Amino acid sequence: MKIEDFVGQTPKLRLEQYFSGRTYAWGLFQDRFGKVRRQFQVTIDGHWDGDVLTLDERFLYNDGQREQRVWSIRRPQDDTYTGTAADVIGEARGHIAGNALNWQYQMQLPVDDKVWHVRFNDWMWLQPGGVLINKAKVSKWGFELGEVTLFFSKQPPLGETP
Repeated sequence: MKIEDFVGQTPKLRLEQYFSGRTYAWGLFQDRFGKVRRQFQVTIDGHWDGDVLTLDERFLYNDGQREQRVWSIRRPQDDTYTGTAADVIGEARGHIAGNALNWQYQMQLPVDDKVWHVRFNDWMWLQPGGVLINKAKVSKWGFELGEVTLFFSKQPPLGETP
């Protein structure tokens, strides 16, 4: 798959527009054999100041664990994004076309009592109605460890007031 495959696809994705304000997400991690290992939900507060998109992500995992990640994302060119976060090694880089974004980065991932350096190859697609689908391959030393699937929405979970 290449980002160019999505030129002209709609609705057009712009991270700074989509993630401004509050966004909700639900996801899971499957190991390389397809077994669901973790499920989670995320509340994201985003702010675009005209130069930097700040995303404050708060994760709640099905085992009760909580985690926070704060991204600082820039758009140096019309079709390019770069981003940093405390647990991201170096800089994340993304390319956008039409309704899709391909986002790649290396992250420090706690596993038991160790920290692994893993690579994420994220693909996001904006759908009609405002749902954003995200699939990410996670690998280490070129070997696939698993896949993360996420669905983002501007609509709060049932029973929650925005």
